[in-house]
Amino acid sequence: MAASARARRRALPRRSDPGRSDRSAQSSSGIWQGEEGSIAYAFPTYEGSGPKTDVPQAELPRIHAVNRAAIAEDRQVSSRYDAASQIILVAACPLPGPIPNLTGWTMTRVLTFAGRSYQQLMAGLGVLLATVLAAAVLLTQLTVTWSRHVSQIETALKAHDIAELPRLPTTGERELDRIVTALNEAGQRLSDARQQADQLASQIATGERLAAIGGVAAGVAHEIRNPIAAMRLKAENAMAGAAERKSEALSFILGQIERLDALLRRLLSVTEHDQPRRECVGLDAFLDACIASHAELAAAKQIKLERASDGGDARFDSDQMRRALDNLVLNAIHAAPAGSLIRVAAMGEAEGLTLSVHDGGAGPPANIRDHLFEPFVTGRPDGTGLGLSIVREVAAAHGGTARFAASEAGTTFEIIVPWQPS
Repeated sequence: MAASARARRRALPRRSDPGRSDRSAQSSSGIWQGEEGSIAYAFPTYEGSGPKTDVPQAELPRIHAVNRAAIAEDRQVSSRYDAASQIILVAACPLPGPIPNLTGWTMTRVLTFAGRSYQQLMAGLGVLLATVLAAAVLLTQLTVTWSRHVSQIETALKAHDIAELPRLPTTGERELDRIVTALNEAGQRLSDARQQADQLASQIATGERLAAIGGVAAGVAHEIRNPIAAMRLKAENAMAGAAERKSEALSFILGQIERLDALLRRLLSVTEHDQPRRECVGLDAFLDACIASHAELAAAKQIKLERASDGGDARFDSDQMRRALDNLVLNAIHAAPAGSLIRVAAMGEAEGLTLSVHDGGAGPPANIRDHLFEPFVTGRPDGTGLGLSIVREVAAAHGGTARFAASEAGTTFEIIVPWQPS
């Protein structure tokens, strides 16, 4: 029986399929007899030059196992074996006939990463990868180029003042050059606007200087014209009168000359910006001396002068500060109602040293309060308008400010300078 089985063992003819040379599945089959093994075998999809007659040795144990199971169970049996790159399907079924333990089997090998579709997929992925790499290279080159140009623009802008933007050169990058052109145009407009603003500021400054000179000239002319007119009238009357009238006129003329001299001294105080000669000054003694010099004039108007101080010493130019404080006290005496109180104070506060003069008067007219500290601004018919401008100049020379405050309780003028203790 074994010899007859071996005699019948032969290779089944191979069917050629030239139109399917690229396959993702390979099939083979054969006839199996018990323990004898393979007695017939065919491999139709074999790509070799001749027919393949030997059973694949790598899959022989699986083929044997499936055929043995089919004989034992007398039914069709199939098995599946999964590998990394392929799937193997083996099936066997009993064959009826005079030859015992005869089975037919087939094996299909499915290559999961093979075939035209797989190759097309891989080709598409390769093209996609190449496209991504090319885009990455192009983007990197573009980024590096733009970064270099932007750094050059940044360096050029940092090297110039914002008011004078430089003329930036083009980069050769169309989109970036649009930004460069916009910056150049903006810089040109800014330069033109700055030149126009400078011209306008120069014209305004010239106009303000002329207006200031005109105001000063008008004030000086007004202040000088009145004494001169009065002296002329006195002199004309004296020439037509007796000797006594001449003596009286001479005394009056001398008084007017003193008034003019005082006016000129006050003008010089406004225009001369002497640096303060700071010295240690006792605040209580400084205020007492200022009050004493005005006590007689205040008493004539039944006004009481009072000192308020937290004591201690401070450093400032006593002559300049005394001149400023005298002006404030004189203004307060003229403005305060009879029988009222004027408080002259010196206090150390968070802002600095504050020298203040408070009176119970209504304060200057509302229409001049915004210009109180300018020369020749006054609310009194007999005033020169120079006292408060002197106060402002003294405060500024000490690095401070002068200010005015009005309330229902009266009027307060303050000189605030940085605190410099002795």
